[in-house]
Amino acid sequence: MYFENLSDAIAMGGHGPYVWSAYVITLLVILGLLVTPIKRGRELRRQIRAELRRKAQVNEGDARAS
Repeated sequence: MYFENLSDAIAMGGHGPYVWSAYVITLLVILGLLVTPIKRGRELRRQIRAELRRKAQVNEGDARAS
């Protein structure tokens, strides 16, 4: 499909709002699918580090008590 100018290409023969909104929604979903696991992984690593620090402090306290 060829268009005379950029405005015609964006309008896509009257179907532009549907087509462009579908592209935007798809892009948002894909970004969400990429970002969510990254954020969850960072949070999980943070929680694991905090748990390891707590266990190290408990073990350190036990060693002093002995």
